[in-house]
Amino acid sequence: MFNLFLLQTLNGVQFGILLFLVAAGLTLIFGIMDLINLAHGVLYMVGAYFTATFTALTGDFFLGIAIALPAALLFGLVLEFLIFRHLYERDHLDQVLATFGLILILNEGVKIVWGAAPMSVPIPDVLSGAIPLIGPLKYPFYRVAIIAAGLLTAVGLWLLVNHTRIGMLLRAGAVNAPMVSALGVDIRRLFMLVFGFGAMLAGFAGAMVAPILSVEPGMGDGILILTFVVIVIGGVGSVRGAFVAAILVGLVDTLGRTFGPIVLRAVMEPSAASQTGQTLAPMLIYILMAAVLFFRPSGLFPAKGAAA
Repeated sequence: MFNLFLLQTLNGVQFGILLFLVAAGLTLIFGIMDLINLAHGVLYMVGAYFTATFTALTGDFFLGIAIALPAALLFGLVLEFLIFRHLYERDHLDQVLATFGLILILNEGVKIVWGAAPMSVPIPDVLSGAIPLIGPLKYPFYRVAIIAAGLLTAVGLWLLVNHTRIGMLLRAGAVNAPMVSALGVDIRRLFMLVFGFGAMLAGFAGAMVAPILSVEPGMGDGILILTFVVIVIGGVGSVRGAFVAAILVGLVDTLGRTFGPIVLRAVMEPSAASQTGQTLAPMLIYILMAAVLFFRPSGLFPAKGAAA
């Protein structure tokens, strides 16, 4: 039982890291630009497709990611220039409707360009295999690499936001964008860079998950819902909150799906416990969100400025 708990805890952390990579970009966009972007999950999907394509063309996974990340950044900048900058001054309902329409358009666009059949990306040889944990227990090395890459990204993002001039402008722009613009900062360019950077983070999450999940149309839709849950729990505009909330959501979702039926067997018949556990497990993260909002309506780490 302990071995199962350890494995699922690591899986929960790895899932949480992926959620953070997607949520970090979205919380920057939402917190700084006050833009509700339902199409952010599509950027995660596009990052996975770029990685699959460039890995197949180059024959090297790392080179494929190295090309896919600038491509995801460029794709985000093009979307910002063509569509999103026209939504900044619109109300949230217009933003929701426009970005939901964009989801439909881009999902169909992916089918036109890459087809509807799932694509796969092989795990690179250097990251294949498993590392020993306890006794015969092993854990896939690639999943450990995902955790490590996510943690390094989190540290880099924290340093960028809190200890650089760009980060200072981001925080100031979230508090009072007109004042920052009056001081000579091109706020439109700042917003464009924030959006492009957020798109690249989402694309990076898609790139990292490509070797362990099927790359297929619509793969970003499910993770988008969980990303908004992460942002609400962590606090809108807070990168630190997004990180903590993403790990919590990853652990609760993964451990709940595994151990929920096992715990219920203590009070129910095995068949009923299994069915009830499978029904309740997807609800746990929303119960967690409701509990957090009851005690802390602004989230665990509400941002005093942008991206705290």
